[in-house]
Amino acid sequence: MFAVLKTGGKQYKVQAGDVLRVELIAASAGDKVQFNEILMIGGDKAVLGAPLVAGAAVQAEVIDTIKADKVITYHKRRRKHSSQRTRGHRQKLTLVRVTEILASGADKSGVAAATGTHAARVAAHNNAPAAAEAPKAKRATKKADA
Repeated sequence: MFAVLKTGGKQYKVQAGDVLRVELIAASAGDKVQFNEILMIGGDKAVLGAPLVAGAAVQAEVIDTIKADKVITYHKRRRKHSSQRTRGHRQKLTLVRVTEILASGADKSGVAAATGTHAARVAAHNNAPAAAEAPKAKRATKKADA
């Protein structure tokens, strides 16, 4: 049995036991996560989603957080400017090992959904209790003191 899942703007065809390098997920090593955006389940009977397969999920265990190889970009301005700039970038990735493919019943599994760091920050910001603003103390003026 295999599944096609979507995470981090990319699609992956996975089976149980596969190790994936996906975009950074808000989870630490040893955590169990669940990918809920399943586009297709294959095997004896293929199930295509429109666009997602309802109730399907892929469960995985986070192995580690790593960095990809460095990508170097070089910008040079021509003629009289004689300036140049070299920049490097290393993308942060998460290594996950697929443990199980669920064709149905994903909502009852109790495993946390795999969310990227941006989605985790937005969710934490929206669910944070609003701090009660204390009323500002009135400034004392010279007329009130006199």
